[in-house]
Amino acid sequence: MHFATLRDVDVRGKRVLLREDFNVPMKGGAIADDTRITAALPTLRWLQQHGAKTVILSHLGRPDGKPDPKFSLRPVAVRLGELLKTGVAFVRDCIGEQCVAVSRALPEGGFALFENVRFHPEEEANDPAFARALAESGDLYVNDAFGTAHRAHASTVGIASYLPAYAGFLMAAELDALARLTGNPAHPFVCAIGGAKVTDKVGVFEHLLATVDAFVIGGGMANTFLAASGIDVGASLRDPDLGPATRIIAKAREGGVALHLPTDAVVADAFDADAKARVVGLADVNGAMILDIGPATARAYADVLRSAKTIVFNGPMGVYEKPAYQVGTRAVGEAIAEATRAGATSVVGGGDAAAAAHALGFAGAMTHVSTGGGATLEFLEGKTLPGVAALMR
Repeated sequence: MHFATLRDVDVRGKRVLLREDFNVPMKGGAIADDTRITAALPTLRWLQQHGAKTVILSHLGRPDGKPDPKFSLRPVAVRLGELLKTGVAFVRDCIGEQCVAVSRALPEGGFALFENVRFHPEEEANDPAFARALAESGDLYVNDAFGTAHRAHASTVGIASYLPAYAGFLMAAELDALARLTGNPAHPFVCAIGGAKVTDKVGVFEHLLATVDAFVIGGGMANTFLAASGIDVGASLRDPDLGPATRIIAKAREGGVALHLPTDAVVADAFDADAKARVVGLADVNGAMILDIGPATARAYADVLRSAKTIVFNGPMGVYEKPAYQVGTRAVGEAIAEATRAGATSVVGGGDAAAAAHALGFAGAMTHVSTGGGATLEFLEGKTLPGVAALMR
């Protein structure tokens, strides 16, 4: 992939229209997790130090193309000011004369955050006139929002038709880390994959089957693979259609790729019956719900991961949000951390995987933790991301 980055342009005195992904979780009008904001700080601080007039664009939530106070970015402006230790002007729209005037009045090293681009229906429609109106507030465009790179929207694709386009440091880091998984990865290459459904990640399986040596599988999708292998998983979450899992099993067998499945499990009689959680062999599920991989499985998965040279962690092994069912994900995370310390490259694939890595304390030991959810999945499926394609030279 060939694209220019911030280091390829002189930004001093220039209005930099910067697309970030500040779609942060909110609770009671306050930011519940600022991980996506802190991930952008290297780009923001570099622009500040190099005298740019930085205008930030982002979306928040799904306001359905109309203003909604619940999805205002104003709290993000406040948090940005705290982190950057400077004032961040907040503008109550993202296009129009006021926006252009604010962009021109910014001092070198100054910041403005425009209101949610999704308050306009033209954003998600990638309307050319709307993209041109956004572009009027910048002299050049920087996309640092990998988490939205799979969306062909006006602020992720359209603007690049009107302004010179560059990748921010977070965008470049994401693409570099993920390219290591699909380019020429060191072997053994292992994918630890979990989540609710096989159908959500069929593309990931099919694309990675050509490069990985093994999958270790947990979460609800492990139940689907077990059922496709003829094992009774009781009341456990699984896909009703076993066809995709059956096809993946056959393709893995043909390609010599190991699919490691649970041999024991942590089960309960109902999702909220944590006090009755117990470890059983797969023959003894007896109508219960599988909510985590068991200790024997966790040890086996850890052994596979500790010997790996390249690892992608793409989903939790169980219902990690509950203490009774987080042992499997923690064991896998600790094994990946150990392999990383020994020299392996490890990438956490965003979304639930990143949330689990942060919640259980092993995110800091990984080579890279992606800020993307859907964008990471589509990259691992081998798809072209529109927001990345718009930056290509």
